[in-house]
Amino acid sequence: MPNTPWSGELEYTRHATEVMNQREISREWVVSVLERPIARTRDPHDEEVERFFAPIPQRDNRVLRVAVNTRAVPWRLVSVFFDRSWRRKP
Repeated sequence: MPNTPWSGELEYTRHATEVMNQREISREWVVSVLERPIARTRDPHDEEVERFFAPIPQRDNRVLRVAVNTRAVPWRLVSVFFDRSWRRKP
């Protein structure tokens, strides 16, 4: 099954909502990463999930990883966190 295009709507899983609250990650940042990623890769463990990456200026340009099931309608946010493996320069 091919990926569905993003409609601009996003379903938030309970896990994603909890980690966003714990890590103080705003919904605006998540949407920003989905709209303007610097990289987009397939999750190696789940063929339905894609990872989107983009720096967040409000967090010293740390790179936010947004994992989304892009086959769901609407897209479903699976997880989100600042990816320490990325090193962005300001």
